[in-house]
Amino acid sequence: MSEDDDTSYNNSNRAFLQAFIARAVLTFDEAKPVLAAILAVRERKEILPEDVTEADFNSYVSAANAKISAFDLEIRSTYHQTTRQRIYSLVNSTSDPISQLATIHTADEISFLKRVLDAMFETFNTKRHEVMAINSMQAMKYAKPPSEDRRESQNGAAQGSSGQGLTLVQAEKMLKTLVDEGWFVKSRKGFYSLSTRALMELRGWLIETYNDPDDEDNAEQTPKIKQCIACKEIITVGQRCDKRSCPCRLHDICTQNFFRIQKSRKCPLCKTEWSGTSYVGERSVTSLDKNAQSKNRGDTAPRRESHVDTQSDIVDETDKQPDQSREDQEEEDDDDEEEEEEEEEEEEDEEDEEVEEEEDEEGDEEEDT
Repeated sequence: MSEDDDTSYNNSNRAFLQAFIARAVLTFDEAKPVLAAILAVRERKEILPEDVTEADFNSYVSAANAKISAFDLEIRSTYHQTTRQRIYSLVNSTSDPISQLATIHTADEISFLKRVLDAMFETFNTKRHEVMAINSMQAMKYAKPPSEDRRESQNGAAQGSSGQGLTLVQAEKMLKTLVDEGWFVKSRKGFYSLSTRALMELRGWLIETYNDPDDEDNAEQTPKIKQCIACKEIITVGQRCDKRSCPCRLHDICTQNFFRIQKSRKCPLCKTEWSGTSYVGERSVTSLDKNAQSKNRGDTAPRRESHVDTQSDIVDETDKQPDQSREDQEEEDDDDEEEEEEEEEEEEDEEDEEVEEEEDEEGDEEEDT
């Protein structure tokens, strides 16, 4: 590739920025064919994606940031929470009412999104379960605003909002749109959570909205928005210390290098043994479901065996009962026979005595004659 003045902003830079805006999110691997096509036009020769270096990509990102900073835009990068692939995204660097209104979504849709975020980071983000995700059934409960918010909207407190919220169909469609636009990601188990792009763009707003400054001075309170102690990025998927009051959190992929350097699997803050079974994200509830199912299966199996054994015992006893009854009956029959024989013998003895008496009487009469 020829060496041009890297500081000049030319048509190739504009083409790269337009391509980035059209995609909103890019990885280096996804940017390679884009840059290869742009450089091929500029150099007037074939450029393969394999010829594009990371230095080339970074130079175009830097040039783009220098131009768009005046519009409160910035290309930021962070690592994916599970794959650790670097993600680049075009984000809004400020958050004010004007930028909030600059959206293709209606006020009711934005209100619904805010209620869903509140549910993610407040309702479903407790010391016991740091889920920070929501399933479709739970999200549908926030399609309509609370009755108090409806009254305020009707009185004009919420500009542009009807106060009636969304129908269930509209809310379901909104969730799908947020996934398609790259703000939400949907897991295989049906949980919605913030995407890498959303975490980058909303980082400042999330911390300002959900973290209480007083919590930083209070050791017993942990902030709602937490950071991985290794990479210092916001964590919504990963592991946590087994001690609930401890604020230590780690991405799954960060634990490998972190504990290899530490040379011991103990929490760096409270020194509690790191089990790796206390989770951040949807696994904090789905893992409990698996354990409960395993426990139920384990408890049910012995009960079946016990039930079968009991039934066998009952059958055995039942089988024994007729035998015992027959033996008792035979003994009773034998006793009855013995009694009958004794009675017969007594009767025979009485008869013999009567015969002897009669014979004696006849003998006496003959003597008298």
